Amino acid sequence: MGMCEGRVAIVTGASRGIGTAIAERLAAEGASVAVAARSLETHPHLPGTLRETVAAIEKRGGRALAVQTDLLDAASRARLVQKTEAELGPVDILVNNAAAAFYMPFDRYSEKRFRVAFEVNLRAPFELAQLVLPGMRQRKRGWILNISSATSKLPQGPPYAPWQKQGGDLLYATTKAALNRFTAGLAAEVCDEGIAVNSLAPVAAVLTPGAAAQGVIPEGTPFEPVEVMAEAALVLCSCDPQQLNGRIAYSGPLLEELGRTRA
Repeated sequence: MGMCEGRVAIVTGASRGIGTAIAERLAAEGASVAVAARSLETHPHLPGTLRETVAAIEKRGGRALAVQTDLLDAASRARLVQKTEAELGPVDILVNNAAAAFYMPFDRYSEKRFRVAFEVNLRAPFELAQLVLPGMRQRKRGWILNISSATSKLPQGPPYAPWQKQGGDLLYATTKAALNRFTAGLAAEVCDEGIAVNSLAPVAAVLTPGAAAQGVIPEGTPFEPVEVMAEAALVLCSCDPQQLNGRIAYSGPLLEELGRTRA
């Protein structure tokens, strides 16, 4: 029996990178996984599709469902949960991985970019949690994992590090800091109902196709294997809510704390 045997999971942003790795790891432990992204087909300039994620899971004997989802649209978010429950069953695990990231100086951020970043990075996780929580509460079981970022940490200074002074990630970092606060607050509300709500971020950069395409990782930056994030995500999507809850966790240190290694 796998750690997620008989459970149903939703993973957003699962066409490639961290989302794909988490979806495949949950499926390997027995979860039926609905994977969501804006398109089922090939991205104009990035490798990986939802169909390929599903195919990889099914090739290993798992069960997966691709659901085309526009996280900017409330109706599309609702359809994601409805379709998952209709075809796979009630949702036990929600992984909010999808994110909108814009890297530029502060004075170049437009109202549209501001709206998109907060809608995808905060409003969508907030609303998806609202949609799945009633069923989790009824069953007294559930796991919500919000994928965050080390950029959410407050800059230390003055003096500030050169990369902090250069800026560029201010909007993205702000939304992730808000996501962490949402995580901790919701965990406090639902912990006694058998539901875990946690946040997870990599310690070092993860060289995903999206990050590589944006060219935002400075030369010489240390990298973290995506498998480390996937294993830490599995831990937080199968943990005892009385033991691990409301954590703003970092992948490698979490695994070290629990004496776990990646699969």
